[in-house]
Amino acid sequence: MYFNFDKRQVSVKKLRKNAILPTYGSECAAGADLYACIDSDLTINAGETVLVPTGIAMEVPLGCAGLIYARSGLASKRGLAPANKVGVVDSDYRGEVMVALHNHSGAPQTIGKGERIAQLVITPYVTAEFILSDELSDTVRGEGGFGSTGTK
Repeated sequence: MYFNFDKRQVSVKKLRKNAILPTYGSECAAGADLYACIDSDLTINAGETVLVPTGIAMEVPLGCAGLIYARSGLASKRGLAPANKVGVVDSDYRGEVMVALHNHSGAPQTIGKGERIAQLVITPYVTAEFILSDELSDTVRGEGGFGSTGTK
């Protein structure tokens, strides 16, 4: 049995007639698929980044952000993933949601009309108050950086 303890309504506005609202692929999916809202196929050359429109704007709930991630199949099979790794849709943004798709493969890749191009996760966040300090508390890790917590 599945439980969804915090389901929120998100208002979505279609900016184009052929836009598709985000959809979840399964009952427990964290990410909702975003769709390419294009009039014809779009080819992304190897090493190229293209802004792909979704044709939608949305009202992300206050205290949340919409995080845009790669679709695992598109990234692993065709080398297409968001250029900025994770896109952020702030709760006060009302413009069109765009996905900057980068082609990491060595060959041109074509996106079709209405194809699923990324996934959107609506998640709460904490806003920090940054306070200047001369000292930080000690930890076992200390200043150990990249790779410092791995095994020998």
